[in-house]
Amino acid sequence: MTTQTRAFPAVKTALALALALACLCCASLLALAPVAHGAVSYEKESLAEYEQQLAGGQISEVTINKFIRSLRITLKDGRHVLATYPKHEEPAVAAKLKSKGVPVTVLTPEVAQREAKSKPVKHKLRYIAGGVLIVVILIVGAVLLVFRRRRLAAE
Repeated sequence: MTTQTRAFPAVKTALALALALACLCCASLLALAPVAHGAVSYEKESLAEYEQQLAGGQISEVTINKFIRSLRITLKDGRHVLATYPKHEEPAVAAKLKSKGVPVTVLTPEVAQREAKSKPVKHKLRYIAGGVLIVVILIVGAVLLVFRRRRLAAE
């Protein structure tokens, strides 16, 4: 003869809450995942490589950031590269690009400073959400183990 034991209402509530929290953590991890198709990554290159590409007609457009003296270059093959130029050379660089017929965009000082001072993305929230998810999984596992032992002890 076997007897069935019923779980206490508080334990059922705790399990339901832990399951809801685990689902919430999974959803937050998915929401924090980076969108790969919207981000552009730039390969760094030297000024000599940039000049070779300019001479070869491989550059389709350039954005100049005067504040950090950088050139964000889009090549005709679709790649994105980043080059830096020496101090006080921006007018000469822009003139060379315009003489080759390359469209040039010069960032305004406010935008250039904001981009230069922006901090890199930290993934602290992902680590926190992952840690919470692991803790919730451990709690649910412990509660299920306790129920299993109680059921086996009652039989």
